[in-house]
Amino acid sequence: MMEFYPLLVVGGVIGALSIIFTAAYFSIKDRKEAIGFDRYMKDSEITKRLLLYAKPYLKNFIIVLLVMLFSIAYDIISPLIVGNIEEMIKDDFELPRLFAAVAVYAAILVVSLICTYVQAIILQKTGQKIVSNIREDLFVHIESLSHAQLNTYPVGKLVTRATNDTYALSMMFTNIIVNLVKNSFIIIGVLTAMMCLNYQLTLMVLCFVPFIVLFTVIFRKFSRRAYRRVKDGTTDINTFLSENLSGMKIIQIFNREDFKMAEFDEKNKALGKSKRQQIFVFGIFRPFVYMLYISSVLCLLYLGGRGYIRNVSFLGQTISAGTLVTFYMYISKFFNPIQNLAEQFNWLQSAFASAEKIFTILDIKPEVVDAPDAIELEHIEGNIEFRDVWFSYVPDEWVLRGVSFKVNAKETVAFVGSTGSGKTTILSLICRNYDIQKGQILIDGIDIRKIKISSLRRHFGQMLQDVFLFSGTIRSNILLRSEGISDDEVMDACRYVNADKFIDKLTDGLDEEVRERGNNFSAGQRQLLSFARTIIHKPAVMILDEATANIDTETELLIQDSLEKMMNIGTMLIVAHRLSTIQHADNIIVLSHGEIVESGNHQELLSKKGRYYELYMMQYKKNELMGKNK
Repeated sequence: MMEFYPLLVVGGVIGALSIIFTAAYFSIKDRKEAIGFDRYMKDSEITKRLLLYAKPYLKNFIIVLLVMLFSIAYDIISPLIVGNIEEMIKDDFELPRLFAAVAVYAAILVVSLICTYVQAIILQKTGQKIVSNIREDLFVHIESLSHAQLNTYPVGKLVTRATNDTYALSMMFTNIIVNLVKNSFIIIGVLTAMMCLNYQLTLMVLCFVPFIVLFTVIFRKFSRRAYRRVKDGTTDINTFLSENLSGMKIIQIFNREDFKMAEFDEKNKALGKSKRQQIFVFGIFRPFVYMLYISSVLCLLYLGGRGYIRNVSFLGQTISAGTLVTFYMYISKFFNPIQNLAEQFNWLQSAFASAEKIFTILDIKPEVVDAPDAIELEHIEGNIEFRDVWFSYVPDEWVLRGVSFKVNAKETVAFVGSTGSGKTTILSLICRNYDIQKGQILIDGIDIRKIKISSLRRHFGQMLQDVFLFSGTIRSNILLRSEGISDDEVMDACRYVNADKFIDKLTDGLDEEVRERGNNFSAGQRQLLSFARTIIHKPAVMILDEATANIDTETELLIQDSLEKMMNIGTMLIVAHRLSTIQHADNIIVLSHGEIVESGNHQELLSKKGRYYELYMMQYKKNELMGKNK
C-alpha cells in the first residue's frame, strides 16, 4: 500500500484545490448581484446570432474543416513514429528504416504546415468579411435611431461598439473558433490513439479529465465577469475622451485641467484594475492545467518505472519503452490543446462580452420608423399644417400643448418666443426627428407618419445654429458626397447665398481643406456654407433655426441678403431671437410655454401690443443701450 502513497498525495492535492475553487465559485455565484456579475444574454443566444452572420460563408468553413483534418494528422501520427523509432533503436537497428521513418515524419510535418497556412488565409478573408458585415449593420442601425435615442448613448460608447468590440469578434472568427474545433479534434484523436495503444494507461490519463472540466467551468464564470468589467472600463475611457477632447477649449478656459486629469486618472486606474483581475484569473487557470499535465506525466513515469503495468496485452500490443515514449508525447499532445483552450477560451469570453454589447445596440428598436403602408413623395408643394399637436420629451412634461397652425406653400413663417417655448421642437417634429404623442402633422394634406422618412426629409433643407462641417473640403461639405453636380453649379449656389465672397479669397477655393468640425472657419462662414449646402439640393421647405445667432454684423448683413433670396425658393420656416431678421415674414407665430399666444405679420403683432410687442421693445431698448455704450 505504501507504494501507492505518491499517487494518493497527488490525488489529495488536486482534490483539495478542487474543493477550494468550487467553494469560491459558489460564493461568487450567490452574491453575483452585489459584485455586478450579471448575465444579460445566454451564450447559446449569442452563438446563435453570430452563426447567422457566418452562415453565408459556410462553404469556406467546410473547406477549412477539411484542411484542418490534414493539419492535425501530425499531432496524431508523430508520437507513433517517434515511439516506433525508439523500438527500432532498441532492437536490431537498421539505418534505412530510420531514414524512412524520419522522411515520413518530415512529410507529415510539411503537409501540416501547408494546411495550416491555407487554413489561416481562408479564415482571415472570411472572418474580415463577417466582421465587416457586423460593423456595417451596426452603423446602419445607429443611423436609424431617433434623435432622442442617440441623445441617450454617449458618442464614445457607440465608437467603442463599432471598433474595439468588433475587433474582438474579428479574433473569434479568424482564430478562436477554428482553433477550438482543431484542439477538440486533436484531443479526440489523441484519446482514440491512446486507447488503441493501451487502454489502462489511457484510463489513468482520463482520471485527470474531470478536474480539467471542473476548473474550466469555474474559470468560465470568473473570466466572463472579468472581461465584462474590462469592456465597461474601456467604454468609460472612450466616452470620457470623446467628450473631453471635444471640449478641451472649455477645460482650458476655466482652468480645469487638473480636475479633468484626476477624473481621467480615476477611470484609467479602474480599467487597469479590471485588466489585472482578468490577468489574475487567467494566471491561475493555466498553471493549474499545467499542474494536471505534470501530474499525469509523473504518474505515467511512476507506474512505468515501478512495473505495475507489465505484459498487459490490448489488440496485440504490450507495454514497452516505445509505448512509454509514445504515451509521454501523447500526454503532451493531450494537455497542450487544453492549455491552448484556456487562452482561446479567454478570447472567446472577450468576444462574447463584445458581441453582447453589440447586440444590445442592435436590439434597440428605432422609435421613429416608416409605417407599413408609407408612401414615397416625388414632389411636394410645401403646405404644412399642425392639428392639435401635443409633444413631450419626458412623459407628462409637455413641451407643446395643442398647437395648431397652417403654413401655405411658398410662405415664410417665423416662430418666436422665450427659451423653452417650443420653437425648435416644432421644426424637429416637421422632419420627424421625433414622433408626436397626440394630434397630426400634415404635408400637402398627408400625415407625415404615412410618408417614408427618407422621402420626407429629402424635400427639407435644414440650416441650424450649430453648423456641423465634416473633415474634407468645401466642395465635399456642400455636396455631402452627392454626384452629378458640377463645380459651376456649386459656385452658383455659393454666389446665391454670398458664400463666394470668402471662398474666392481662399488659396484652394472649393478644394480648401475643412478641418474637424470646420474649426478653421468662422461661425458666419460655416453658416454661409450650410446655406449653400441646403440650396444646392433644391428643397421645397427650408428650415432656419437661429441661423443668425453668434455672428458679426458684417456677416449678418450677408446672411440677411441670402435669406431674402431664399424666401423666393419655397416654403420657409424660421426660428430667430433677433426679431429684426423676421420682419418681412408672411406670418409670425408667438409661442409661450408650448402654446400659441398670438400670430400675424410684424405690423399686426406690434399693433396688438401683446407678447410680440414686449419682446420687440425689449430688443429695441437693448440695441439702443448698446449703441449709446459704443
